[in-house]
Amino acid sequence: MTGHGPVGVAVVGCGTVSHQYLPTLTTSPDLRVVACADLDLDRAGAVAARYGVPHGTDVPTALHHPDVELVVNLTIPAAHDAVAGAAIAAGRHVYNEKPLSMDRESGGRLLAAAADAGVRVGGAPDTFLTAGTQAALALLVEGAVGTPQTALLLMQSPGPESWHESPEFLYQRGAGPLFDLGPYYLTVLASAFGPASRVAAAGRRAFPHRTVGAGPRAGTSFPVEVPTHVTALVEFVAGQVATLVFSFDSPLPRTGFLEITGTTATLALPDPNGYDGQPRLRRATDDDWVPVPVPGHRSGRGIGVVEMARAIRLDRPHRASGEQALHVLDLMMSIAEAADTGGFVTVKSSFTPAAPLPSGWDPAVATTVVGRSHG
Repeated sequence: MTGHGPVGVAVVGCGTVSHQYLPTLTTSPDLRVVACADLDLDRAGAVAARYGVPHGTDVPTALHHPDVELVVNLTIPAAHDAVAGAAIAAGRHVYNEKPLSMDRESGGRLLAAAADAGVRVGGAPDTFLTAGTQAALALLVEGAVGTPQTALLLMQSPGPESWHESPEFLYQRGAGPLFDLGPYYLTVLASAFGPASRVAAAGRRAFPHRTVGAGPRAGTSFPVEVPTHVTALVEFVAGQVATLVFSFDSPLPRTGFLEITGTTATLALPDPNGYDGQPRLRRATDDDWVPVPVPGHRSGRGIGVVEMARAIRLDRPHRASGEQALHVLDLMMSIAEAADTGGFVTVKSSFTPAAPLPSGWDPAVATTVVGRSHG
């Protein structure tokens, strides 16, 4: 492993999500994408050629390439453990697309294996690193709302089947609105409040079956296996409480809604599932919301990988940590269990939230390769 210059990256999994990551990864001066790998070698080659990556290859070859230090694991969730485990066994750092793992136990084993191997684990989502959200988190640290007390989180939609050509998987075990979109919202919330301590929840299904509404299979009916509306109460170790609604049952879309209320003001954060947006602040003495200035740079999926690479070079903790991703997974599973049992469920995992990034941090500007850091 080298300790200087751009961090060598292998992207494993060349499906749809790779096209969201690769524009960021291949243009960051802190990274050098060495290989794209997939079970389908033709697809790996096509994706590599499209983004100017030197090698389109199979997974073992990519994991053991001498220039690869960090593996970005974009495989399907069921393959996350196996691919990440193989990367760790090869002595590579790994960054997993969400979820970190399929359950708490395998996620814990993954982090333990990385610790034993002396490598790092990172985990999506990285939307909490956007300029707008980081500006909002900095305001909380600075006391702009007084002492944070509560949060209100709403993610409501009629569900994706009206436009998605193959929506069945979004209504199967491990999905639904909680597990599909929850990571974005809960990662931001955990970044603001720290680890959760216990949860209570209720869930329901509006319809036992749904119908594909687009594409060649339009009109096809399929079963719904999971709650499509989940309401939860989350208590945090530091004492705050949050009310959460995740729903695919609402004819009225209401997404990107996350407000934190303190003793002196309320802060509206940008959409946790987006890479732009501006926070707004409303004090008790204000007649309306006041927009919060944020840096002008734009970012996209993959900024967590960039930040992780910089942290590797600077030998400091990275912010999209495996511990944070595991806690969010534990929190979602605890909410699902609370909805099943009707009682409070203790959240046993923990993590240490990272300090907000400095306002000058820009994922598109080189830092570590020239020996200096903006954080």
